[in-house]
Amino acid sequence: MKPNFIQKITNWGNFPIVEKEMRSEDSFKRIKEFVLSHNEVIARGNGRCYGDASLGETVFSTKKLNKFISFDRLNGIIECESGVLLSDVLEISVPQGYFLYVTPGTKFITVGGAIASDVHGKNHHAEGCFSEYVTEFKLMTENGEIITCSREENSDKFWATIGGMGLTGIILTVKFKLKNIESAYIRQESIKAENLDEIFRLFEESENWTYTVAWIDCLQKGKNLGRSILMRGEHAFQHELPQNLARQPLRLKKKLQPTVPFYFPGFVLNALTVKIFNLLYYKKQTRKELKSFIDYETFFYPLDAITDWNKIYGKSGFIQYQMVIPKETGREGMKQILETIAASGNGSFLAVLKLFGKNNPEAYNSFPFEGYTLALDFKVNSKLKKLVEKLDDIVQQFGGRIYLTKDSMSRSSLTNYLKNIQSSKFVSLQHKRIINNNS
Repeated sequence: MKPNFIQKITNWGNFPIVEKEMRSEDSFKRIKEFVLSHNEVIARGNGRCYGDASLGETVFSTKKLNKFISFDRLNGIIECESGVLLSDVLEISVPQGYFLYVTPGTKFITVGGAIASDVHGKNHHAEGCFSEYVTEFKLMTENGEIITCSREENSDKFWATIGGMGLTGIILTVKFKLKNIESAYIRQESIKAENLDEIFRLFEESENWTYTVAWIDCLQKGKNLGRSILMRGEHAFQHELPQNLARQPLRLKKKLQPTVPFYFPGFVLNALTVKIFNLLYYKKQTRKELKSFIDYETFFYPLDAITDWNKIYGKSGFIQYQMVIPKETGREGMKQILETIAASGNGSFLAVLKLFGKNNPEAYNSFPFEGYTLALDFKVNSKLKKLVEKLDDIVQQFGGRIYLTKDSMSRSSLTNYLKNIQSSKFVSLQHKRIINNNS
């Protein structure tokens, strides 16, 4: 009989699925004992990344490290354990007039995971990555020692851990800054773009907006290649809000949350259904430009409103492929990528285009650099690996990079920067795949 700590583990894409040892502890002493008693360990947060990150021979789950330590309401500084979710942070900070400086497209990731992936959001061109607002964290190293890491103290470990995918140790606690807000609402402008040229022009015209993102129809061809809808936004001031929202500007009404109760059959998502969805999504905005006030959850986390939405892709799962292309060649690079996807028929109805600003050179493992990034969801099927190889070639040709947090299929030639990290104990399946392919 197998011990009860051997279990099937997968991330949000349900691909790959592995059967490995996973433990969770809330005592630093017991975590140390666990680390010292195993040759290989990788930390895991809430499992909401898409690739094969956080999967390894032995997995330590930080879910029990879920306590807040302090909240400096005067300066907007939170200290908490690494397993605290961003949703937990928002629940206590938004009513106090604070918001995350940087957030990805889901609030159900851990603070430790936000550091390990150095997550970015819709505002990278304006405010950078999550790490810009981290002041310090405590890290358990491979010998069980707990060290404080900051820009001044153990700075080498600090920067190696930022975007380091968990390969330097287990993050135990984190201290980071929040931004002031007057309301829980976003002043949004939504603009339709007929093709790639227009959406790039709109991004360039919107660089003074804090938040910009575009949904893109990746199955269009010819003159409609790159047909998109740009959403740009700012945190709304109280005086801007309609009267019904201004009464309690920092409080949101509770909403019904639908659930996907079962895995969809494999035939539901295909080129035709994706094409129909994309058409309806583009047509639902009847005007060229639309201005509105929406709550932060709708703006930042639209998919979080549906529980278990990943089941839509069926039991075979899906991958998310995200790359960044340098700004100067972004238009031509994205053109080739979209043409390749359209020709393959492997469409994605969740295709998101964003603009990155300049990278922080000290955060050498961090994914973003100045350019355009595209994230696409693909259902796992027999043709997908060939498509990924073609996309890898285009990304490499244009001097781009893929996002390790979402990678489970790309070739190692695009991920060599992971080799900056050397560890004899903290190892993931992703790390093994990359190193083995390079050897």
